[in-house]
Amino acid sequence: MNAKRIVVYVVVIFVLYVIITDPKGAAGYVEIGFEGISDAAKAIGEFMTWAANGGK
Repeated sequence: MNAKRIVVYVVVIFVLYVIITDPKGAAGYVEIGFEGISDAAKAIGEFMTWAANGGK
């Protein structure tokens, strides 16, 4: 078994452990993750609009 596969298994087990032992905390982590993705998408959209307007 290679190291990458072992790391993936450890991460999956850790995520399942967190979800089972602290569902409210896990929901908070998911919310933070989605907010980060949303903010990143918004920033990319604003940059593209800025670039399409000639950088003004």
